Amino acid sequence: MDARYLTVGAVQENTWIARRDGADSALLVDPGDEPERIQAALDDLGVTTVEAILLTHCHFDHVGAVAPMAKATGAPVYCPKLEVPVLADIMAWVPWPGIGPFESYDADETLEGGETLELAGLQINVLFTPGHSPGHVTYSIPSEGVILSGDVLFQGSIGRTDLPGGDHARLLQSIGELLDALPGETHVLPGHMAPTTLAAERATNPFLHSLA
Repeated sequence: MDARYLTVGAVQENTWIARRDGADSALLVDPGDEPERIQAALDDLGVTTVEAILLTHCHFDHVGAVAPMAKATGAPVYCPKLEVPVLADIMAWVPWPGIGPFESYDADETLEGGETLELAGLQINVLFTPGHSPGHVTYSIPSEGVILSGDVLFQGSIGRTDLPGGDHARLLQSIGELLDALPGETHVLPGHMAPTTLAAERATNPFLHSLA
């Protein structure tokens, strides 16, 4: 598997491009902003088909480029079901002035967790991981030992829970479920900051001491 990220937008969000090694079809995960840069990256990688745009959650920094990228690629957008209204009215949920404007989008497919997707030659398990946001999902690709974790877990940190719908206890529960269900060597491809592994975060992340 080849997974690469661009850090985009005002709050430095990671937009991921994931594909099988050398494939010309790919997945686009959480296109947050700067659609021109994202398209240029796809072109540079030789990606001719985006099979799907996968959203972990619908905070503005993860969905600001969804509409233009969906139009440019023709890819269906998979969105957590609980957060479809946010994607459909992005600017109503932007908490700070001076950000955007972003174009809203009506999701093509909805996810609740528990689904298995077959996209771009990859089998993807959808895991319900709320806490940072009410409908947050994590995309697990077991054959590659990878999760695309959005804003659940970061290198040395965890997702914030002070935005509407955040729930700190539920976020820790979601992280605990990931740690229990997946091997420690699983690579975490997060929505902010650098990639890490579940084992590294279990051992060193100060926010996870209560899960020990």
